[in-house]
Amino acid sequence: MAKEIAIGKRAKISEAQQYMLLSVLGASVFLGAAISLTTRFVKQIAFNAEVISAEDQSIADYSKVIRDTGICIKPQGNVYSDEELNKCNPEAIETSQIPNTLRSNVLEKLAANEALSSVPDPNNDNCRNPDTDKPYTYNQLNEAYKQAATTEDRRVAFQKIKTCSALRIIPDALPSFKNEEALLASLNQIFNMSGWVPQSLSPSGSSQASKLAPHLNSFDVSVSVEAGTGVTTNVLDNIERSIREFDITSASIEWNNNSLTVRARASAYYMDPSTITESTKTITAEGKKK
Repeated sequence: MAKEIAIGKRAKISEAQQYMLLSVLGASVFLGAAISLTTRFVKQIAFNAEVISAEDQSIADYSKVIRDTGICIKPQGNVYSDEELNKCNPEAIETSQIPNTLRSNVLEKLAANEALSSVPDPNNDNCRNPDTDKPYTYNQLNEAYKQAATTEDRRVAFQKIKTCSALRIIPDALPSFKNEEALLASLNQIFNMSGWVPQSLSPSGSSQASKLAPHLNSFDVSVSVEAGTGVTTNVLDNIERSIREFDITSASIEWNNNSLTVRARASAYYMDPSTITESTKTITAEGKKK
């Protein structure tokens, strides 16, 4: 009888141990799953936070470009809201609303440069004031821009500032791309002003980055003038006074029977186009960035 009681007790103890082991195993599985899910949630939260931070930085960068260029007036906060962007109309903005921006500096300082304005414009029929029959001054152009009643009137006034103020000189003085035809046209105009007609004009074709300044490029052009002393001197003087820079790198001069021959090789310059570079940033859950 005692033996049967002992066997029953051992069976109950063994059964209790099994329940305990099962309970511990179940708790371990639950704890492991909880830890795994928690780790995944933490990583997901960190990843989402990084994505939101990158989006905020992109919005801030775009807002800075818009603000610095003067496309829109300065936002009320640090970045532009959707409402402010929807209301933004560059043609309806006065320069007084966008001080110290690229647009205001171009329209108020560069366009009003007296030294550039002093360069004659042979094609200024549309830039003459019909009341005075004289070229428009910058103040007159700027006042017409400010007094424009409609967006279309403001667009027309802005176009006239670009073509009739000192801004018209910039593309001739330093083009934003390599344009051999325009260069040869400038040389041909200089020759015609000097009273000499060249037999032919052609660029050398070579082009390279200049060491004078970043993003500045140069390409060579050959010039040959054979005429009377006075005509050849006029050609050289007009090249020197040209708004377009011609940097003579080598030259040979011959004089024979009142005929002066000059053969020269010169460099002309142009800038790389100014663009806004759009970058892409990829964020992955593994922490790799590109």
